[in-house]
Amino acid sequence: MTGPRNWLTAALTRLVAGIAVVVPAALLLGAPPAAAHPMPHSVVRLDVYRTSVTARLELPADDFSRASGIDLDDTTRATLSRKAAAVRTYLGEHIHATGTGGAAWRVSVGELRLSSTEQTSTGPYRELVAEAVLTPHTGTDVRHFTFGYDVIVHQVVTHTVLVTVRQDWDAGQVDGEGTTQLGTIRINSRTMTVPALKVDLGEGSAWRGFAAMVQLGAHHILTGTDHLLFLLILLLPTPLAVSGRRWVGLVGGKVALGRIGRITPAFTAGHSVALAVTALGRLDIPDWPVEAFIAVSILVGAIHAVRPLFPGREALVAGFFGLGHGMAFSFVLAEMHLSTGQLVTSLLGFNLGIELVQLLLVCLALPALLVAARLRVQPALRLTGAVLTGTAAVGWLADRLGLPNPVARAADSAGSHTALMLTVLTVTAVAATAWTLTTRRTARLEATELRAATPPERGERHAAVP
Repeated sequence: MTGPRNWLTAALTRLVAGIAVVVPAALLLGAPPAAAHPMPHSVVRLDVYRTSVTARLELPADDFSRASGIDLDDTTRATLSRKAAAVRTYLGEHIHATGTGGAAWRVSVGELRLSSTEQTSTGPYRELVAEAVLTPHTGTDVRHFTFGYDVIVHQVVTHTVLVTVRQDWDAGQVDGEGTTQLGTIRINSRTMTVPALKVDLGEGSAWRGFAAMVQLGAHHILTGTDHLLFLLILLLPTPLAVSGRRWVGLVGGKVALGRIGRITPAFTAGHSVALAVTALGRLDIPDWPVEAFIAVSILVGAIHAVRPLFPGREALVAGFFGLGHGMAFSFVLAEMHLSTGQLVTSLLGFNLGIELVQLLLVCLALPALLVAARLRVQPALRLTGAVLTGTAAVGWLADRLGLPNPVARAADSAGSHTALMLTVLTVTAVAATAWTLTTRRTARLEATELRAATPPERGERHAAVP
């Protein structure tokens, strides 16, 4: 009886096991395919400085709450401060950095805030943004280190972390817009551990930083519509003469070139001095008064193009208002938190980029200005340019004073069309130069033909007879 009973037990066991496998399989095969919902990943953006590295953490709030046990569901920006200590403690326990010699870096967690964002294919979600400063011992290389990071990942095994470099002056990455991917951090499914990321930023150099700052200065002046408008609106009436309080007639070519030759370097000197003093002195100046001052400078230039306000003193005005433009330029450098040596090099490169583009724009605009001044439609062109510039200035001024408006937004967006502006200036410059050369050639031919057609004087005829 034992044999048949054992055989029956074994058969029933196999039957139950088969049902346990076949039924779920049939259900799965018969069911419609389930689409996995992609979850947002974390992003760590590194800013590399001379003696430290700042990590900006962008963390999905739901995953953070699940991993840390700190509930952020009902937390608002106003109430985040109540949980800030717990959040900083948790982050400090899960962020580590060690140098090439194995020495641990100091990690301090600073600003925290909540925001709403969206990643590709994930839809909108709430995000916790935190900043952590990684500081090695004095003299330690910050370009090669081991980044130990398991925020969220140690609990949410499907989570991934994308690590990028946002700013690295020594590598020529200074604008903060593009990023360089270093790698991803995720859990190892076999060992169930989170491997640290080896960070190798390569060898940096001051030359790369200098070259990047030249490019940044050129890009900043090209996209800074307000700076370009101020310079161009001051140059607009330079070929014109003044009578009373009106622009009438023309001055000679040498006089016009002399005016342009004084206005451009005066503006350069003004913004260069202010940029150097503000940046090297690390002055913390509110941005809205400076931006409002720039808007006023453009408005004054537009009025001057319609009715002379300071004829003959344009260079002094350009230098004075250039101080405000230089302070605005300094805001770009202040955001980089550079060392003194990097800052001096950056000042030289940034200024060089600005001046190269200014010189290019003046050279392109100069022929058009000189030729347009001799056209009958010159007053209409000048007034149109002045009105458009003045309107943009009023819009900017209102915006800087706390009144956002579509005029300011439209004027700001003009900075994204610099390629079109350069093309128009180039074509205009070529056309104006060709028109001038053609006019001169025609005048010489007419003069030659006139001399040939004019009969010689009586004395010359008698002298020709033997």
